[in-house]
Amino acid sequence: MHYDIIIIGAGSMGMAAGYYLAKSGKNTLLLDAFDPPHTEGSHHGETRIIRYAYGEGEKYVPLLLQSKKLWAELEKEWGQTLFTKTGVLTLGPKDSTFVQNVISSAKTYDLPLTVMTAKEVNEKWKGISIDEHLTGCFEPTSGVLHSERCIEAYRKLAEEEGATLLPYRKVINLIVSEERVTVETDNETFTSKSLIVSGGAYSNELLSMLHLDLPLQPIRKTFAWFNSDEEIYNEREFPAFGFETEEGMYYGFPSINRAGLKVGRHDTGHPVDPNNPLKEFSTYKEDEQDLTSFLKQFIVQEPSLKYGKTCMYTMTPDEDFIVDSHPNYPNVAIAAGFSGHGFKFSSAIGKALSELVTKGETEQDLSLFSLERFEKKKLV
Repeated sequence: MHYDIIIIGAGSMGMAAGYYLAKSGKNTLLLDAFDPPHTEGSHHGETRIIRYAYGEGEKYVPLLLQSKKLWAELEKEWGQTLFTKTGVLTLGPKDSTFVQNVISSAKTYDLPLTVMTAKEVNEKWKGISIDEHLTGCFEPTSGVLHSERCIEAYRKLAEEEGATLLPYRKVINLIVSEERVTVETDNETFTSKSLIVSGGAYSNELLSMLHLDLPLQPIRKTFAWFNSDEEIYNEREFPAFGFETEEGMYYGFPSINRAGLKVGRHDTGHPVDPNNPLKEFSTYKEDEQDLTSFLKQFIVQEPSLKYGKTCMYTMTPDEDFIVDSHPNYPNVAIAAGFSGHGFKFSSAIGKALSELVTKGETEQDLSLFSLERFEKKKLV
């Protein structure tokens, strides 16, 4: 069958792009190796933090503010809660680059942010205990996106707009010219004028079919929920958080709907082949040990594990994303390498991808995510 646009990979970015394309009247096909939302990529685990004063650099803030606007529009159209405003607390040494980026982002874009001493943090949240060398940055308008609900909303609304989603389709071959795209699965062939590749951890395999060799590394990540005192750690009293410690970067969520305090470590991880099953939580001793060590140091209650899960990050060397058109085929857009901090942007990136393949350009500045920054991008 022939479509206007085919999207390979209907996770965070692909599903959002499918919605915006279908809404604009394009005959859109989404193909996924699984059945989204699912547990085989990066979007599961119930929740994702969204913050606007950005420790990764203020260059991201305009995209964040666009994402915020689009999430609110999606929530209104969907009619169910997709965002919970818990506030976000960032903690780290005052002179750290991450903390300074949070502060400078807030100043540049006039974002609400309260910079707090360790004493003020400990007094405001009795579930936290930090030393005086740490500084807190509290952003009251930030909070938590319900990730699987967001994917479900984009999927259902895209299908209502006429998009076709085919799950459990593994792409085995791509043939591309400037005028036509041919996508082959195990027993089907589809054609279109344009293509979006947003394959997550499977991007290397897909992009090699387009003669691209990009420095993308999937890694195994873990996160877990811990039993918590609901009077202290509930989503009305306790914020989502990010801690920069001497050991590494940690993040967490309040106990939302009594699920328990959720914690993960952002840095470290084991390189993986996404075609092999991920090793389960607790396979490595550090899976639980890293998280309980962090909780013992900074969270007042004694950690008691409920359960843990695994997922995959797909890393770029600089931890910035790849969102660009193919260097040889302007009718092909690529979204990859979201490096563990991409979900919050998927509304705005999905819309930008839809514009790239229909207009050849987007109003959103994507220069930070260009393929040009990699010297080696074509296969020999």
